[in-house]
Amino acid sequence: MGFWHIVLWELLGTAALILLGAGVVANTVLRGSLGHQGGWLLVNIGWGFAVFVGASIAAPSQAHLNPAVTIGLFTAGDLPVAEVPAYLTGQFAGAFLGAVLCWLTYKLQFDAHDEPENTLGIFATGPVHRNLPWNLVTEVIGTFVLVFWILTSPGAKVETGGLPQFGNAALGYAAVAFVVISIGASLGGPTGYAINPARDLAPRIAYAVLPIRGKGDPDWGYAWVPVVGPLLGAVLAGLLARVLPT
Repeated sequence: MGFWHIVLWELLGTAALILLGAGVVANTVLRGSLGHQGGWLLVNIGWGFAVFVGASIAAPSQAHLNPAVTIGLFTAGDLPVAEVPAYLTGQFAGAFLGAVLCWLTYKLQFDAHDEPENTLGIFATGPVHRNLPWNLVTEVIGTFVLVFWILTSPGAKVETGGLPQFGNAALGYAAVAFVVISIGASLGGPTGYAINPARDLAPRIAYAVLPIRGKGDPDWGYAWVPVVGPLLGAVLAGLLARVLPT
């Protein structure tokens, strides 16, 4: 695939992912929204289906949407190094765009919200108990589950005798959505399960520059955790997938 082909479709897919993912958080957090106080389950489901929508849009680029997925595939030997920069460019640019679109959608709710200093969580993740080494471990584990599943998930094939075996391929991108919902429900409590460096860093930058009334600090001291943790988890998943027998 060409560089700009990858950039375009990863940008569009990741923008949709963040628009809908940050959007469901905004809907539950911001007073004056119909989904206010919808709860953690609504957030998990919203993010899961945001992955489904974003991945479906980005199908022409194989729908990575996540630098951790890209790095995991590269580590496992399933992606040429020449394509990595294109994927990362599209993902980070798309995540920034999606965050801006989310803010535009909820502009009136942001203006009316009575705790504007506590709105960073709409755009980026943060820990319940701030302990950076352990927060890093949480992000490593969550991302490892996601990337290892992607690398080892059974695909479609034809067995001896011509019988098709569709594996998880029969579910399409919905299968990944189910995994993301599962990770959020089971492992997302400690840090908000970034499991995607672009999903966290680019919207955090958007939060820092957008004219949100009374907004809080972007918390740059924590910002490296949801970048480094997912990348470490992805590398570990890629290395393990590479050495396992097939």
